[in-house]
Amino acid sequence: METTLVVAAIVVAALVVKTAVAELREPGAGRVQWAFLRDARALAAGVCTAVLLGLVGWIQAGGEGVVWAALAGVLVAFAVGRGRRT
Repeated sequence: METTLVVAAIVVAALVVKTAVAELREPGAGRVQWAFLRDARALAAGVCTAVLLGLVGWIQAGGEGVVWAALAGVLVAFAVGRGRRT
């Protein structure tokens, strides 16, 4: 379980560093990258993905499956909200 949490934390940290670098290059770019958090459609897609994968992950792998399901939900929300203005 510890390895799964470390890898998931590394992925999240990479996304935050990517946002920070984009913000340094162009002020306001970070806000645009994280705009999916205010997009209802993107959040709904992410939550549905996380719940469905979380159920399957819990059955197959226990807590590790839930961690990956949550990360997948965030990435799906990011992909669905990409390019949309709110």
